[in-house]
Amino acid sequence: MDNNEGKEFSEIGIKSWLIKQLHTLGIRTPTPIQKGCLSNILAGNDCIGAAKTGSGKTFAFALPILQHLAEDPYGIFALVLTPTHELAYQIADQFSILGQPLKLRVCIVTGGSDQLEESLKLANKPHIVVAMPGRLADHITGCDTFSLRKVKYLVLDEADRLFSESFQDDLETIFNALPQKRQNLLFSATITEDVKESKILPLNKDKLHIWREIDDQLTVSTLDQRYVVCPAYARDVYLVQTLRKYRETKPSSHIIVFTDTKKECQVLSMMLNAISMDNVCLHGFMRQKERVAALTQFRSNLKCTLVATNVAARGLDIPTVDLVINHKLPLEPKEYIHRVGRTARAGRSGMAISLITPYDILRLGEIEAEIKTKLTEYKIDDDEAVKVFTTVSVTRREQEAQLDNEEFEQRKKNYRIKRWIQAGVDPDVMEEGLEEMRRKRIKAAKKAKLARIKQIQSKMKEDTEQRDNRLQQSETEDGDIDASIKDGMKKVNKSLMKKDDRFKNVIGKISKIKRKANTVKEIKTENMPRKKKRKNVTVN
Repeated sequence: MDNNEGKEFSEIGIKSWLIKQLHTLGIRTPTPIQKGCLSNILAGNDCIGAAKTGSGKTFAFALPILQHLAEDPYGIFALVLTPTHELAYQIADQFSILGQPLKLRVCIVTGGSDQLEESLKLANKPHIVVAMPGRLADHITGCDTFSLRKVKYLVLDEADRLFSESFQDDLETIFNALPQKRQNLLFSATITEDVKESKILPLNKDKLHIWREIDDQLTVSTLDQRYVVCPAYARDVYLVQTLRKYRETKPSSHIIVFTDTKKECQVLSMMLNAISMDNVCLHGFMRQKERVAALTQFRSNLKCTLVATNVAARGLDIPTVDLVINHKLPLEPKEYIHRVGRTARAGRSGMAISLITPYDILRLGEIEAEIKTKLTEYKIDDDEAVKVFTTVSVTRREQEAQLDNEEFEQRKKNYRIKRWIQAGVDPDVMEEGLEEMRRKRIKAAKKAKLARIKQIQSKMKEDTEQRDNRLQQSETEDGDIDASIKDGMKKVNKSLMKKDDRFKNVIGKISKIKRKANTVKEIKTENMPRKKKRKNVTVN
């Protein structure tokens, strides 16, 4: 190894054996977040690190943990918590590669495999445990074959997601099982105030290092961000055409398609496969073996398209991904940031294309305000899209008919019941309480959304029409709230379209597409062979 190679890592304090491991991975110099955090973690400080996806956050905490472990190896030395199965396996792989000289033992606890098998692995005192909060909390409350009382490092990767309400009870169970004296390392692309001021995880304020990128643009400069305008009813058609156009120039490129629900993900994947556009899908209702198999096929080029929900939006590191497509825009701008961060990683270039309809203009504006970047158009030939409109639409309906909706719902219910039984509570009572909580959340969310629409409309005072379009300030009854939200969103989006030069002609364009699509449909219907009428047969 050249004496100058790894000099920057050496100056930070990283030992030569770890630098050698980094070189086997082609890593010669530290990234900004590694420069900003490594020396402080080595010095014993708690750390909060915020940087764009693909910036080397995993090695920013893995390197000091392994260096410290090498001085006095024992298990369980470090606990890494993460919100998704895929990220857990990825982090475990990176630890294993770096820790080969130590014969590192890594245990993955995610709930996708047999719980007894996981218990045995935990009992064998691995050096590093990489876990999802729910399953680890189950182990803590359900068995006494292992202890976390000697953990030196607690890492929360994608910390902002982990501090959401859905993980709170499990985190409290885990934190109560840990020693008070330890180092806490929190990393994510987006760090919120909740993370810094969490009540369930108080940080050592006297020895706390916070590192953020100076660049306030939350997506990398090598990412080309585009949009495709399409009618809401033809979103799938424009997805197909976007994929086909991109593949004309890059036929074997890796593409990730994000959508919003598990069912939508499954249907899209089935539809694309049915029209000979090979892909694999990834969502939360798939078993762990299915998810691992899907990612393996995608990584190894056996399938070059991955259709996924947000389970693939965080931490998934596949450097060869060239394109990310948002089949539907995410609800929150930060989720957009995580999604598009699957491409243009570690200095590479990449493209992100979002399909937007006239109902998405407000959401698009919120995303653009957050990332401080205006998306530009990715042009799709509308006439070509119209030609495949009937084929795609019919195929979509056929796949929806094949999908077993009951199986989807049953998997979800079975998972909940299993967790409640393990926790020693009555599933029927919990189901009733869950339904009541769900109703309250929906009601609160609707009221909040309506209030937000009113707030936006109150700012639109440039002309009389906008003032007249504002919702009445009187309280809206629950029965009218859905109609009020729909009407309010329609007016807000229409007003925003008029103000943005990119979308002034969208309504006319979409009306034109609809007329053409109807004409093509009528022609195809007329040319279809007519079925002979069946004669009624009387059975004696």
